[in-house]
Amino acid sequence: MLALVATSLAVFVVANDFTSLSVALPSIQREFHTNVSTVQWAVNAYALGFGVLTIPGGRLADLLGRRKVFVVGAGCFAACSLVAALAPDVGVLIGGRAAMSVGGALIWPAALGLTYSVLPESRRGLAGGLVLGVVGLGNATGPLIGGLVTDAVGWRWILGLNIPIAAVAVAAAVAWIPESRDPSTERRIDWWGIAVLAGAGVTLLLALDEAATWGWGSLGVIGLLVCSAVLVAALVPLERRAGSWALVPPDLVHNRDLGATLVAVLLMSTTFFTVLVYLPQFTEKVLGYSALRAGAGLLPLMLVFGASSFVAGRLYDRFGAKRVAVAGAACLPIGMLALSFLSVSSGYAVLVPGMVLVGAGTGLFYSAALTAGVSSLSPDRASLASGTLYMVQSVGGSIGLGVATVVITAVAGGAAATGGHAGAGFVDGMQAAFRVSAALAAVGLVVTAGFVGNRSPAPVRP
Repeated sequence: MLALVATSLAVFVVANDFTSLSVALPSIQREFHTNVSTVQWAVNAYALGFGVLTIPGGRLADLLGRRKVFVVGAGCFAACSLVAALAPDVGVLIGGRAAMSVGGALIWPAALGLTYSVLPESRRGLAGGLVLGVVGLGNATGPLIGGLVTDAVGWRWILGLNIPIAAVAVAAAVAWIPESRDPSTERRIDWWGIAVLAGAGVTLLLALDEAATWGWGSLGVIGLLVCSAVLVAALVPLERRAGSWALVPPDLVHNRDLGATLVAVLLMSTTFFTVLVYLPQFTEKVLGYSALRAGAGLLPLMLVFGASSFVAGRLYDRFGAKRVAVAGAACLPIGMLALSFLSVSSGYAVLVPGMVLVGAGTGLFYSAALTAGVSSLSPDRASLASGTLYMVQSVGGSIGLGVATVVITAVAGGAAATGGHAGAGFVDGMQAAFRVSAALAAVGLVVTAGFVGNRSPAPVRP
């Protein structure tokens, strides 16, 4: 029992850090005298790094020992949280958050493996549900905890709280969890693939970030976009050459059902982070909410997200992957479109229908789509397929947030240049960004309706 508490604590704090800082971004922006396009990197750096490194983190845990990697990951997470908490400027904060993602990417797969190892054979079916439940709880309570801490003692303590929690988790793991590893795991790690994928993501996000300042026609932005495209193109032969130890092995790449699910997840993931970052900005800057009230304002989204994730498994068993995934996929673009009708004169009530739809869509779509994607492969590839889908989800969320920031900055900047009110320009930018996100999610709905959940027999591996 104490072993499960240790792993659950660590997973909770890693998941919580995805969402808890969202309500603190206006406070961080004021303290460091920076702009919204820069401060959103505090969320994006963590999400992108975590997504890219989760798969190699799992392989390291299986190869070197899950408890060892768990302890190293928790130590790294705590140390980098301290750096970010004490950051003298926004650059150090973003760097600290990026480094925190390394620790998180080691903790997550190691904790899942340790949870399986400490449960008896008859109870191992609970392991995945337990970890995912803790993740959902961490995501759902993040804005509320972040708002409470920001109002009470300041945003830096959101990061500072990670340190004692990580210390307790490490002490419990060392005392009560035996070491375990998987001798059959691939003994090589695709470091080149990791570096190229991370480089492609970072250069794309930098291009989006600087476009509003430099202009889309500037040499800097064009160079970053070209660099990102070249790295993506280089990833294909690199992964092919890596073979079975590639970041995404060939049998996953060539599976049409999984491929369609990856595309749908990438497109749908442009919604959730955008809402988490910019709705608190709206409620704090336009409605005048405190950080705590802004976090509480996200409860319709987070509670419905948690509830729909909980019931998605039962709905999947009853109606099948296709219907549940399509239902969730339909809610997301409609919800984003509903949120795009906010204005400077809007009250909080205008936001609730859109939040409920986005929460329901997120819970239903991801649960069903991920299960459908994993089910299209043989059981021995389930963990790798899950990690790949989660990687695409995190990268898609980062790209979606980057695109939203570009749109908001461009529209708000255009309004300021013509003498418009800054608050109105920001809200106009949110409207445009939410509609762009709705359009991307609508394309994801088409992909989901046509190709996700069309389960084919799982391939037999030699």
